[in-house]
Amino acid sequence: MIGADMSNHKPCIGVFDSGVGGLTVLKALLEVIPGADYLYFGDTARLPYGSKSAETVTKYAVGACEYLHSHGTDLLVIACNTATALALPKIERVVGVGVVGVIEPGAQSASGASQNRKVVVIGTDATISSHAYLRALKSRGVEAREKACPLLVPLVEEGWIAHPVTEQVARIYLDEAFAGEFESADVLVLGCTHYPLLKPILRRVAPAQVKIVDSAESTARAVAQQIRLGPKLSGAESVNEERGRGSSHIRFFATDSVQKFRSLGERFLGRKIEDVQHVDLKE
Repeated sequence: MIGADMSNHKPCIGVFDSGVGGLTVLKALLEVIPGADYLYFGDTARLPYGSKSAETVTKYAVGACEYLHSHGTDLLVIACNTATALALPKIERVVGVGVVGVIEPGAQSASGASQNRKVVVIGTDATISSHAYLRALKSRGVEAREKACPLLVPLVEEGWIAHPVTEQVARIYLDEAFAGEFESADVLVLGCTHYPLLKPILRRVAPAQVKIVDSAESTARAVAQQIRLGPKLSGAESVNEERGRGSSHIRFFATDSVQKFRSLGERFLGRKIEDVQHVDLKE
């Protein structure tokens, strides 16, 4: 938990992801907490994390978070679902600031939104194999079905966000996920940071009764609570208006091509990306 003195200075929030998908979390944070400063680290040279062992994911994630912490972050956000599922306890032990992952906030929002206590979670193979969402929802009395959707990430990164092929693939996945005893499930959790870009498609192909829970938005609200900015920061009010501290300054770090990060990342963030620094983390 961030200390009370957080209210006495402009917070600096570090956001870590294995690539550019976590920029959807940063985008949500900017809407909820627009007056904070941000550092974003994308480990683009070593993605995907989903095909790596838990030990490797933990080593990479801890190194990146230590790098962010060394640059003065007050709080760390683990935007990567895989890193949250596999490395969060170790990250919490080795860094000296508060850490928020994406899974618990997403599960909390899903639990609050579900009337019949049946939820479908979609994500990458690694996130689904970890069963982190299943455990988080079960602890809240919610029954969950997890569905891996491995084709969706490459389709998003290809830019096929509104493509008929993407819609057909999503329809096949969701038809399978909402079959049988989960036909009546009333919440769909987006358990991957790429998936918010597919919300219009997912809304069309999901059953009509289903509410969509975006873990990026849930995480941003959890961070706002962590740093004690108050419940009224729902996007309508800004830290600038409340505290007069000016707009956010954002710095980006990438372990692979800066140009590739910038061009692909702007699609996720929805704004121009400046101030990208290449980082070479030693193994």
